[in-house]
Amino acid sequence: MVTRGFSGRGNRPPEVRDRLPPGQFLESGFPVLSAGPTPRIRTEDWTFALKDGVRPVKSWNWVEFHALPQTKMTRDIHCVTTWSKFDTFWEGVLIDDMLADAGIEPPTAHTLAHSYDGYTTNVPTEDLVAGKAMIATRYAGEAISADHGGPARLLVPHLYFWKSAKWVNGLQFTQRDELGFWELRGYHRYGDPWREQRYTDD
Repeated sequence: MVTRGFSGRGNRPPEVRDRLPPGQFLESGFPVLSAGPTPRIRTEDWTFALKDGVRPVKSWNWVEFHALPQTKMTRDIHCVTTWSKFDTFWEGVLIDDMLADAGIEPPTAHTLAHSYDGYTTNVPTEDLVAGKAMIATRYAGEAISADHGGPARLLVPHLYFWKSAKWVNGLQFTQRDELGFWELRGYHRYGDPWREQRYTDD
């Protein structure tokens, strides 16, 4: 099957050759893809929690969250449906800064992200720290729209974008690698775009 815009790496323009993973096409827009209906969460009602297993570690409301250090990040993003978008600009709080505010080191090697709509996705803890991931509240200089996961979404740009959970409201450190919504439905456990880890056996 030939996907839209796909060509071999050798045939890609030089300016994208080293940035576009195999099987991906470059997208100028920002497609909206979701597993279900879009929840509408008011910032006055939004909270975010860290948990170690079932034990609450710390939570923040919207005002408290914005008192944490704010970081800007420009990254390429890659969707499992084969589109990629270059130079996306985000603002939010690094996972490192949340852990520092909570006064903890990552307690386990596995993390499960939770969202307001019941969505979950598993991410190795090492892929969330050392400046690799954030809870983003702004995109392209504006508040993130509900369709794109606002008021806050997880951003793990080096993995396929289903790992960057929309409408996120918590991270749970787990003793084992617990699969999330799409992973239980045949998507890859890890999701590295450069290795085309789209589905379970990839």
